[in-house]
Amino acid sequence: MEQPRGRGRLAGLLSVILTAGAFSAFAGTQSAIAADEAALRDTVTARIVQMAQPRNGKAVTEGRTEVDVMRTAGVDWAFGSAVALAPPEPDAYPEGWLFVAHRQADEWTVAFEGDVDFPKLTAAAPAEVVSAPEKEIFASHGPATSRKAPRLDAKPFAGGDFRTGMRLPYAIGQSWRLTGGPHGGVRQSIDLAGGDGRVLATLAGTFYVMCSSNRGWVRVAHDRGYSTDYYHLWNNRTAGGTVSAGTYLGDIGNDVSCGGSSSGPHVHFSLRQNGVYVGIAAHNFGKWQVYNGSAEYQGYALHGSAYAGIGGSLYNYGPLGFTQGIVDTNGGGVVNKRSGPGTGYAVVGTAADGTWVSDAFLWTGTGNPVNGRC
Repeated sequence: MEQPRGRGRLAGLLSVILTAGAFSAFAGTQSAIAADEAALRDTVTARIVQMAQPRNGKAVTEGRTEVDVMRTAGVDWAFGSAVALAPPEPDAYPEGWLFVAHRQADEWTVAFEGDVDFPKLTAAAPAEVVSAPEKEIFASHGPATSRKAPRLDAKPFAGGDFRTGMRLPYAIGQSWRLTGGPHGGVRQSIDLAGGDGRVLATLAGTFYVMCSSNRGWVRVAHDRGYSTDYYHLWNNRTAGGTVSAGTYLGDIGNDVSCGGSSSGPHVHFSLRQNGVYVGIAAHNFGKWQVYNGSAEYQGYALHGSAYAGIGGSLYNYGPLGFTQGIVDTNGGGVVNKRSGPGTGYAVVGTAADGTWVSDAFLWTGTGNPVNGRC
């Protein structure tokens, strides 16, 4: 049956009105979302300015910050990175944090790594904003003991336990050069170059790109409150998610997307704990311990009594287990292996499982027993 034309025209008119109304509501929602994100960025930026260390004696301003909102859930939750850019000068380094944000009563609560609320907010966030593996890792990223710069020995943060369970950031079995000793801020970083140039994750964790350019600077968050940073990379991985120890992160390069400078391809490798950079000295990577020199970029590394200075070669032996130690003969020849835990036990020529070496000749990373008490 033919429909009356008047009714057809009314239906069409109603359709146009409803479509226009739906579009108006959509536009209003989009406008509200944009306003909420602008307010979020303003809140995060203000926190960056508050948190960042002065750059060459000058305070960080809003014009030298980046906020990258990586994930959102509706208009109430967000996760991303917050960066204080470094000036394009030698010996200048960017500083950055992961953040989680929750909007309530039209106000954003923002927590940076190291804040008391960071583990709480990440645990409460929807899964599309903070994944289950991230929640597990961030639960150990408690507040730093101080928001001030830590001392160079890093003991307030490591708590006397310098074990990391990490390898060096390149393939096990390769040797790279230590091109720069501990430097930057609390001397949290070393420079490494050589080998095949492929930079790899030192330990399993969750992966992030810190620069909003999606280039150059990546971070892996680990357990026990640790994170590792890798800067100056090119061809770096960009996909987030979980990574394993040895996952390819990028190649050594000269990228300065977040500031600073580079005079030759290398990786600027840094250590963080509980949301702040900590002195890298005395921590173990690939069965080496790096130590500070009298000035920035100086220093050396030890594997037992084996010494490597600046320009020296670091063979990647792989991670030191949490119940293992490195025999250190203090520059001597050999260490007696005994049949029991004391000098009253007989010296044995070969060591099988169950024999003992005095821990006076072992580097374990902690003064406490690592495999039970005698």
